[in-house]
Amino acid sequence: MAEIILNVDVRENTGTGGAREARRSGAVPGILYGGDKAPVAISVDEKEFRMKLYTGKLLGHLVTLKYGDETQPVIAKDVQFDPVSDRPLHFDLMRVDEKQTIKIEVPIHFINEDQCKAFRQGGSLEIVRHSVEIMVRADHIPEDLIVDLAGHKLGDIIRWSDVKVPSDVDATITDRDFVIASIKTSSAAKAADEIEEAIAEEQAAAAEEAAADEVPATEQGDDEASEDGEKSEG
Repeated sequence: MAEIILNVDVRENTGTGGAREARRSGAVPGILYGGDKAPVAISVDEKEFRMKLYTGKLLGHLVTLKYGDETQPVIAKDVQFDPVSDRPLHFDLMRVDEKQTIKIEVPIHFINEDQCKAFRQGGSLEIVRHSVEIMVRADHIPEDLIVDLAGHKLGDIIRWSDVKVPSDVDATITDRDFVIASIKTSSAAKAADEIEEAIAEEQAAAAEEAAADEVPATEQGDDEASEDGEKSEG
């Protein structure tokens, strides 16, 4: 089944008071919902929860919930954190069937930026979507979705069709090939290009003026010969 196992306890006291009591006892309160069953208030030892959370394979992945001898596949849908201490305060688990197709947000990662010539030309990556909601079987949820930047050019628009996805993964947006990101010329690069163009124009103008001021030696000789001829005639 899943790589992560959460050993949970059922909370007798629910509501704000019950959640506070769980935290005081060193646990993280949560709620189990979904399926054909009623929601159940649960809690997990905070140290165990932190350890599982920091593996990166808890949130948004198939997890095995264990209560006594009973097990249940679930998806960790959400975790709330204290804004100051970053301590986990509450979590939501959704009951699923391993073979069930579900909707879930999966993060997008961009790779091979160092192999993309556009960034050496002053381009910058403008990300439109950091994650995409997909339809996928619960036991086939990918860790992430990959966009390979190698070979992309300035001005390229990266769409869903450019994302490497498993064959059994579909986006929930089906009416268009939606935008994931684009590669744009940065304002700093534009300014540098404009400065370089201005300098080049100035240098070209100066060169033209210098060329106009100079008289070729052959022309000078012809002028001197003409002047001598006029003097002799006089």
